[in-house]
Amino acid sequence: MLLELDMLQSVAIAVMVLFLGQTIRKKVNLLEKFCIPAPVIGGLIFAITALILKQSNILEFQMDTTLQSVLMTAFFTTVGFTASFKLLKKGGVQVGLFLVVAIILVSLQNVIGVSLAKVFQLDTLIGLSTGSVPMTGGHGTSGAFGPLFESQGAIGATTVAMASATFGLIMGSMLGGPIAKRLIEKHNLTASSNIKAHAEVAATQEEVQELIPKNFSLAASQIILAMGIGTILSMFIQKTGMTFPSYIGAMLAAAIIRNISDFTHSYEVPTIEIDLLGNIALSIFLSMALMGLKLWQLADLAVPMLIMLIAQTVLMACFAYFVTFNVMGRNYEAAVLAGGHCGFGMGATPNAIANMQAISGKYGPAPTPFFVIPLVGSLFIDFCNAGIITIFANVFR
Repeated sequence: MLLELDMLQSVAIAVMVLFLGQTIRKKVNLLEKFCIPAPVIGGLIFAITALILKQSNILEFQMDTTLQSVLMTAFFTTVGFTASFKLLKKGGVQVGLFLVVAIILVSLQNVIGVSLAKVFQLDTLIGLSTGSVPMTGGHGTSGAFGPLFESQGAIGATTVAMASATFGLIMGSMLGGPIAKRLIEKHNLTASSNIKAHAEVAATQEEVQELIPKNFSLAASQIILAMGIGTILSMFIQKTGMTFPSYIGAMLAAAIIRNISDFTHSYEVPTIEIDLLGNIALSIFLSMALMGLKLWQLADLAVPMLIMLIAQTVLMACFAYFVTFNVMGRNYEAAVLAGGHCGFGMGATPNAIANMQAISGKYGPAPTPFFVIPLVGSLFIDFCNAGIITIFANVFR
């Protein structure tokens, strides 16, 4: 039996799945510990249920994903609004340095993914689906690039990317503590008071504003405006002959709008409200993306995918230990940041924060990493990651 759901029915079920995930996450401490997003929990439950129903020849779902694409573009448009060069400059040397380190990791993750895909004679886009798409990018980037890769013939790319992103969230959370512990104890590092870093964190916290109801209208209007301008930019970008994700134009338009505001002060960009609207769009988009997973496609890819993910885990551990720690200063805060980078490089910013909280709770305060990682994670890495993935997808296809 085939159950066809129209556009509104599909998004309504996605919201129900999101509520289910939120309820389960509150009741299962392990899911909270590893920072598994509610849409992922609910979406995977739906996907597993759909798999059982399909394999039993009982019921098969066919959903209209029109609004999924709109929500995806809306979310990445809000990411574009965070790309403020003024804030990057204000963040100082440590922020710029860590951004460079994060970009190098992104590139290496894709090199590993593409290389192993060739070893297993798989589509290179499947390799990218275990690289920085799910690792540094997480579920949001996986949901965006997976369908794009599938449209180019990489069957199962979305499922592989989403499964890899979930694996990354768990492993990134498990790696951070032991890596930092080893660095701290091997080098006899201790926490020291850093007045400047404390002041930077305090200044950042003071800049946090309360939600202003009237700003939601302005925020929604600017998101829609950027999405509209983005369609024109995307049209010109596609003429280069390279394959780009559909949201790239909107993300660039949003970045332009944000930076003109920063430098001219001629109009306001309500970043707090834009970020909230972006999170809402992301949650529903992820629910729909996870609901549509075709888990039966993982059967033939199980062994190669497992080896690829183990390789990504080894890469992350070695990179954090030998590169992040050394480049970021070889001191206590660099060790804490290395532990946070494991959560950040294989999961998401909340995982990095959770890692660093556990480490600093045991060994002492480390204010700089709590300033650096959220700034890079919320402002620039998604922007840079999308560009690097696009380059790899076009060059190694």
